[in-house]
Amino acid sequence: MKKRVLAGAAVVAGALLLSACASGQTDGASGKGETLNVWIMEGTNPDSDAFFSDVKSEFEKETGAKLKIDFVQWADAHDRFVTSIAGGTTPDVAETGNTWTAEFADAGGLLPISSYVEKSGLEKDLVEGLEKSGSYDGELYGMPWYAGVRGLVYRADVFSELGIEAPKNWDEIVAAGEKIKAAKPDMIPFAVPGNAEMSAYPWVWGAGGEVATEKNGKWTSGLDSEKSREGLSFYTGLATQHQFSSPGATTWKETDVLDNFVQGKVAMAIQGSWTPATMIEKAPDLKGKIAATTIPGKDGGISPSVLGGSHLSIFNTSKKPELAWEFVKLMTTGKFAKEWASQSGYFPGQKSLVEETMKSTDPLVAPFAKQFVEGGSALPVSPKFGAVQAKQTTNAMIQSILSGQQSVEKASTTAADEMQKLLNQK
Repeated sequence: MKKRVLAGAAVVAGALLLSACASGQTDGASGKGETLNVWIMEGTNPDSDAFFSDVKSEFEKETGAKLKIDFVQWADAHDRFVTSIAGGTTPDVAETGNTWTAEFADAGGLLPISSYVEKSGLEKDLVEGLEKSGSYDGELYGMPWYAGVRGLVYRADVFSELGIEAPKNWDEIVAAGEKIKAAKPDMIPFAVPGNAEMSAYPWVWGAGGEVATEKNGKWTSGLDSEKSREGLSFYTGLATQHQFSSPGATTWKETDVLDNFVQGKVAMAIQGSWTPATMIEKAPDLKGKIAATTIPGKDGGISPSVLGGSHLSIFNTSKKPELAWEFVKLMTTGKFAKEWASQSGYFPGQKSLVEETMKSTDPLVAPFAKQFVEGGSALPVSPKFGAVQAKQTTNAMIQSILSGQQSVEKASTTAADEMQKLLNQK
């Protein structure tokens, strides 16, 4: 599907001639007397006042321009973007959720930034999953800023007590679950939530399946393939066959899994890289008792996990694209990228920065960093995938299997048919 480029975008894109380096220093483009308008989502970094004060000072020092930052609630952001793109009232730069970037590019609202990235020497240092979700029709529209990833979090104290090693393949997950089930009958060995689609996709990918693929403008869902069904069967079978989960988990969201983990009721679960800190904050006695590992592949290796986070995008209504890029580069590389990641509990979008984190010996940091760099993936990059999520296609499939209403074969066929129709709708 070709993007609907707004008038003038091609002219502006052709003028993107910028010479800069990856260190974050500017090419000397003057912004004196200019003001750059930026939208940032509210709440990712709860105490960001000091951070953005430093960013404003540095930006003005480097470019001579002022920054005007508006903070937008996530709940209101999507509709606000759609309205502003239609009315030509977009900011110069905005934080765009990584599942929105392709949609806004397709609507003709964003400026392609591939040439900026290449001239800044950054094209080989972008986290692959975030780069993929920020690209559309062969161009990059969203500069990777930050993201989190889900891994396997487990009770290290329980594993130690029972002589269990962190599982490295699916058979070892089952073996660990059986030991926990026998020794700790009041504990859920592995939580399988029915209303948490991001926890389901790793098993599809880990078995070699696909969520959906595009060829010649047509999307095909892979949820009903043999490999995808194998992954879905294993995941849901942890509950239906091995009875490692709880019947009540059929309607759980990720937050419900977190709450039950904090209460000491769960031994293993798929959780985000941002959640261990919350667990320990809510239950300080868990400090030193939890650990994480990458999500095992069927026969070893890593099952890919969805990278969830944000890009910084330049809107093609901006009359200051070079200045906008200087801000984007300042935020997504170097010290400010590291500071934002550290303060917010997420990972930066530069591979080199995440690789530094991978050297950590913290059992709640290094495994997520490894999953992020080596096993991070993107959902189908389609402007229509938001409709799939709104329809709860994947969650309905998982819930119908967990509740016994449908077999894996029937549920995956229904979900694949619905996903294909939504992705291919005009």
